[in-house]
Amino acid sequence: MTTETHKSFKRRLEGIVVSDKGTQTIVVNVARRFKDKRYSKFVTKTKKYHAHDAESKAQVGDLVQIIESRPYSKLKKWELVQIKQVKAVD
Repeated sequence: MTTETHKSFKRRLEGIVVSDKGTQTIVVNVARRFKDKRYSKFVTKTKKYHAHDAESKAQVGDLVQIIESRPYSKLKKWELVQIKQVKAVD
């Protein structure tokens, strides 16, 4: 993980790790809620982001925070900042 010395203008997102099978890569599912213009209902949309996890600490089910970074590969343009909540063991 990196330190908190990142610039403040980079976007920060929170989401749940859905995959950690890649080497130093996690897939984070980020959900956002908004009100539909036509029907005035609240809609939840999700999007998956590939993020760089240098130490491979995050596991499936963890709540993590990611930040925009330089492109590591074609899909990986985010970086793990911190693990907010570790998945509870059943």
